[in-house]
Formats: sequence, structure tokens, C-alpha cells
Amino acid sequence: MRILSSAIFSLLAGTAMADVPRVAVDVAPIHSLVSQVMEGVGTPDLLVEPGASPHGYALRPSQARALQRSDIVFWAGDDLTPWLHDVIEGIAPKAKALALMEEPPTLLLPTRDVAVFVHGHDEDGHDDHDEGGHDDHDEGGHDDHDEDDHEGHEKDEHAEDTHDDHGDGAQDAHVWLDPVNGKLWLQAIAGHLAEADPENAVTYQANATRAIESLDEQIKAINAKLAPHREKTFIVFHDAYQYFEARFGLTASGAIRLSDATAPSAARLAELRDELKEKGVVCAFSEPQFDDGLIKAVAGDQVKLGVLDPMGAKFDLGSQHYSQLMDDLATSIADCLR
Repeated sequence: MRILSSAIFSLLAGTAMADVPRVAVDVAPIHSLVSQVMEGVGTPDLLVEPGASPHGYALRPSQARALQRSDIVFWAGDDLTPWLHDVIEGIAPKAKALALMEEPPTLLLPTRDVAVFVHGHDEDGHDDHDEGGHDDHDEGGHDDHDEDDHEGHEKDEHAEDTHDDHGDGAQDAHVWLDPVNGKLWLQAIAGHLAEADPENAVTYQANATRAIESLDEQIKAINAKLAPHREKTFIVFHDAYQYFEARFGLTASGAIRLSDATAPSAARLAELRDELKEKGVVCAFSEPQFDDGLIKAVAGDQVKLGVLDPMGAKFDLGSQHYSQLMDDLATSIADCLR
């Protein structure tokens, strides 16, 4: 009887596990959000290695197999990984592919195609930011955190360049770097997983709620850390940080590469050198995914050098990755701008 009971238990357990959807995720920060929601139920597969640029990537055989067997694919969207759409259709046509940039009411900002960002007073840009990044959160029952989410918006300057300095209407795909978008996505991820796996719906929702509450506290802490540095300017290697800038009221002065990491022209580099000389830029940030030769050539010995990583490549994958990434960005910026 014991042998029979054990066999039945194993069969039932295997059946329960089989009902949990197999999930693939494009990049590490989003993988972390999905991991938080799936905690205690399952573990998602990651498609793009943390140290690689997602803008152009070829899947390894093991990653292709993970995608092929997936039931759900969470990805940012075409603006981040334009190559992934066709890959999903080709090897995982039955998977439910969910582009999180399309989840309402995610805050989306247009790409900036200029080297030097213009800072003015465009009220429409600021209002768009509030509607995209805050009303959704209030509807979710976290009104008490509304003031904290707005602390980083004491100035209007940070929003203007996101609406004036863009060319072709494409959206900046580094959307997870606004933690309010992170909160929205946690809720959306829980909803999609619950739809696919109703038996674990309560767990998904409880995990998402807990993660959102933790992220609320982190936003407060980051606001406090960055508040003394909002008037100081910096340049970045890759224009990946405007969501973080906008959320916390930071003043980036320019970027060597565009949001999609396109290589810069000589004229763009010259414009940035002039900006460094004229505007009192305090810091220049490189990225671990790219050679730092260009940032050093532009910055010279005029400013301090720092490192920012929008992917958090140095952190372990999993539920803690996203919060570690947010803290690391805040600490790196604060340290370099001191």
C-alpha cells in the first residue's frame, strides 16, 4: 500500500507541476519581476544573458529550446529586442507572447535622437508622465504612496526633453527603469499567469502585492538618496536612463549613443565635448556591456567617471535582481555627482 500510495502521490504532484505554465522572459530585470510573481510556483527561463546587449542578440541553443517549450513569453517589446518577434513566431508559435510595453497604462517616453538634451518647461510632457506613471497605481489601491512617487518631480525640466527631442516617434524601450512601471508590470504579470494557471492565482496575486509594497518603500529611499543631486548634470554612454531620470527628477545632459545603442557620429561626439565644457557637467557614465574608450575620449579629465548598467549584469538572476538594480543605479549616480 505504501508503494502504491507513493506512486499515486508522485503522479498527482507531477500533474500539478505540469499545469504550471512554462515561462520565458527576454531580459534580466523583467525576469526578476516575473520571478517575484512566480515565487513558490515555478521559475522562468531567461533568453538574453545579463551581460549582453538586447538590441542585437543571437539565442544560444539552450535558450532557443527554453523558448520553444514555453507557454508564455514576457518581453518588453519590439523597441528593445526587434529580432525576438520573428524568433518567437518561428520556434514558439503556440506560446502566448506578451509585450509589457503594450500593457496599459505603462508610461512610455519617446526616444531622444539628439546628443544634448534640452531642458525647458513643457507642461504637457510633465502631465503625460503623471498620467502614465501614477493614476494607474492609485487605481490599484496604493493611494498612500502617491506623494512619494511624485517626490522626484519637483522640477519640470526632466520631462521636457523626453517629449521635444525625439525624431521618428519610436518609444524608448528601457521602460523597467521607472519603478512605477515595474509595479504596473508586476500586477499585469500576475494577471496573465493567473489566467493561464487559475489554481495558483492566489499565490501569484499575493506575490505581486508583496513585491509592489516593497517597491513602494524602495522608491521612497531612492528619492531621499537622489534629492540632493537633482540640479547636477551628467552624460551617459547609452541613452537608456530617461525613465529613471524622469521618475527621480535627475538632469542628464546628453548621451554618446542613442537609446538603441547606435554608434555615434563624429559630430555627435564633438557636440558632447562642447556640452561638457560649457555646462559644468559633473560626471560621465560608461556601461559594462560596452568598451569605455568613447566615454573616456569625450570626458577626458574634465569630469568624474562612473558606471551605470541598465541590465544589472553583476547581480544574480532571480527575485532580488530588480531591487538590486534600482539601488545600484541610485547609488552610482549619487556617488558620482557628489
